[in-house]
Amino acid sequence: MTPTEVFSIAGMLTMPMWILMIFLPKWSVTRFLIDFKIIPLLLSVIYAIYIFIAIREGGMMDFGSLGSVMELFTVENAVLAGSVHYLAFDLLIGMWMLDLNKKLNIHQVLMAPCLFGTFMFGPIGFLLFMIIKTTKSIQEK
Repeated sequence: MTPTEVFSIAGMLTMPMWILMIFLPKWSVTRFLIDFKIIPLLLSVIYAIYIFIAIREGGMMDFGSLGSVMELFTVENAVLAGSVHYLAFDLLIGMWMLDLNKKLNIHQVLMAPCLFGTFMFGPIGFLLFMIIKTTKSIQEK
């Protein structure tokens, strides 16, 4: 399987999970997938395989400077691993937000942009969630 095919598979694994989390966050299937972290675990296996391949082919990766990180983005397996890394961790953050929201009870209309923002822009969705969470906490006091 080529890195391009694996990249597509990783996206196909991730997209339905985000759709479930945004539109059906309380559905038993969604909750099962969140509770057992099924998709992030699959992505973690893919990541482990491709980070190992990238290290085997190119040696240990250097994250010590912007230039060295930019150089990593010229190695196909390293880019694939980096992409899967983002997919897995953004998804974990989205799952964490939904888990936390079981206690917070932020309305789904407000949660949806947080989740979509996390899916598309990672930290921006997380930031939006934290702003809403903090505002809600202040209002309840």
